[in-house]
Amino acid sequence: MPTDVHQHLWPPEFLALLRARSAPPRLDGWTLHLPGEPPYPVDPADHDIAARARLARADGLDLALVSLSSPLGIEDLPPAEAAPLLTAFHDGALDLPEPFGVWASVCLSTPEPDPGALRHELARGCAGLQLPATALLDAAGWARCAPLLDAVAELDKPLFVHPGAAPGTPDAPTWWPALVPYVQQLHAAWFAFRAFGRPRHPDLRVCFAALAGLAPLHGERLVARGGGRERGRVDCNAFYETSSYGTRAVDALVRAAGIDVVVSGSDRPYAAPVLPDLGAQAAIHALRTANPARLLGPTKGTRR
Repeated sequence: MPTDVHQHLWPPEFLALLRARSAPPRLDGWTLHLPGEPPYPVDPADHDIAARARLARADGLDLALVSLSSPLGIEDLPPAEAAPLLTAFHDGALDLPEPFGVWASVCLSTPEPDPGALRHELARGCAGLQLPATALLDAAGWARCAPLLDAVAELDKPLFVHPGAAPGTPDAPTWWPALVPYVQQLHAAWFAFRAFGRPRHPDLRVCFAALAGLAPLHGERLVARGGGRERGRVDCNAFYETSSYGTRAVDALVRAAGIDVVVSGSDRPYAAPVLPDLGAQAAIHALRTANPARLLGPTKGTRR
């Protein structure tokens, strides 16, 4: 089952609620407004369901997992604002045609995250839980999200760690968020996972977007600073998704963590799919088919 574990597609109900909002995150027609960021023109074709389905099939995919765009900051809105947006996203995404599946998201602004709401969405057919990296930057973040991760593990589902909201940077180029705060968030979340998340959740399957900000490549520095006693041990349940990276970065990650934990993801529509040249067709089969199947488990992201 060729799989892309990371795409974004906003269902009509979700778009309508974003347009009904008077404060960011909101849509004014097809212009997206986020706190502290310049207006962003959204291409309507990016969220044309029929066109995107044709595109996924043209890419040879049997499954494309869509996720809430965590940089919108919806998970961190007050519960009364987040709940209708999350419901509209889940309802609409679960009704998308093949080959789409969906990651579940939850409200994180409550005093304690609600594993019951998560279990409900997973029971409806969501492939697993997506959390913004900003929720998992340190020991406190992993501890706060532990009830959610317990629920995911009990149901044999994976966690997908995606970049979260990034504060605005005056006069920064348009590529700045994707190259600086997003990478920093993923880098920190990966090291926090290694230090605090994995000991608490020894069997959890977790996938980091964008090669975890290339954090696994810092093994030599980790050893030099006294934190690499287990450097040679590969965590077979920690996966790395390839979006926005090509052959050189993917090859380096494979050398650091092994090919069995690298999975194909595109971040479409924000980036086009890239199939790295790793020297053998078997490597592409691993990234697109074998490894995503191990990440997703027996249900492989299927829906109701």
